[in-house]
This record gives sequence, C-alpha cells and structure tokens, in this order.
Amino acid sequence: MPQDAPEQPQIYLVTPPVFEIDAFAPKLSAVLDAQDIACLRLAHASGDADEVARAADALREIAHARDVPLVIERHIGLVERLGLDGVHLTDGARSVRKARKDLGTEAILGAYCGASRHDAMTAGEIGADYVSFGPVGDSPLGDGTRAEAELFAWWSQMIELPVVAEGAISTEIVERLAPVTDFFAIGAEVWGADDPAAALAALTAPLR
Repeated sequence: MPQDAPEQPQIYLVTPPVFEIDAFAPKLSAVLDAQDIACLRLAHASGDADEVARAADALREIAHARDVPLVIERHIGLVERLGLDGVHLTDGARSVRKARKDLGTEAILGAYCGASRHDAMTAGEIGADYVSFGPVGDSPLGDGTRAEAELFAWWSQMIELPVVAEGAISTEIVERLAPVTDFFAIGAEVWGADDPAAALAALTAPLR
C-alpha cells in the first residue's frame, strides 16, 4: 500500500469471510481487471490453517499477476510463509509492535482501530503503515459506535499516516468521506451482487 496516498481516495478490496476458491477466483479477477485496486485483504474467518493457506495461495497469484499487494487479516505467522505482502490487525494497537518486529520494515502493517483516536495514534507511533476506522455506516456489528466524518477530518488534518474508511459503506458515505480519507475498504458491500465489479463501480461513482 503506498505510503504517499494520492488526493483521490483509492479502493482497498476485502474478501468475504467465507468463500469457495473456485467460485470466488473468477469474481475477484473480474473486479481487479475492471477497477484500479490499491490493495487486497484476505479476511478469511476459517480457523483451519490449511484452508486459509489454500485461499491465500490462490489469491496471491491472482493479485500479484495484477501488481496488487495482498495482506492477510490477523494471521501474522502466515505472511512470510505464504509470500504475502503484510497483515491487517483487528485489535487496534495491541499487536502492532510484535507484528512489526516479526515481519520487519518492508511488510505492510495496518491496524483497525474502530473509532478510537488514541488507539490509532498509538498504532502509528509504534509501526503501523495505515490505520482504519469503522464502521462508517449503520452496522449491526460491534457495539454500535460509528466512526464519524469528524474523526476522519481531524485525522486528515493532523496526522500524515494514511487512513482507511470501512464498514457499511454507501455511495453517500463515499461522497462525504472522499475529501478526508485515503482509502475505502470495500467487500461485503459488493460481493453479494450478481456483478461485483459493476456494484463496486456504482458504489464508488463519486470518486470519478
């Protein structure tokens, strides 16, 4: 993921938590071919390491063939073993220091921080390459706390570290947050559509 994010936010694509590789691979390929994707996150929910590894192997080939970096959610130990580009941590700043020590300076390291400025600032100070805030829309997940536009506005004005908006993203939210975020992490919003690439294009229309 680029350190110097451009003025226009980029798309950070997130996989479904559960998928069949043979069915998902062509959908993913179509989206990557149709849209300019900055980074791909494997967000596999399986507790089976072999299943996650198989998915990572398949997605790495698809992503790297298109020069798109692939990061994995949570599984720090699989990054080097599987030749991935980094890890997306979901526990705020808690694992950042260890992850950076384990993975070295070249790996992409991101931290999801909910709506916490403190967690995000700490994560950046101890080695994160980006932080993500969310959910930015109405979501039944979590405790109901939303990451509001004011948080992104403050971050973009005060902090140089790239910031990602994610969780229940709508076209209206894309339009509202485009001036104050560097990336939109999008996944669940489009994978249920008959044509995910078209759904992504519609969702991110305000960026064009």
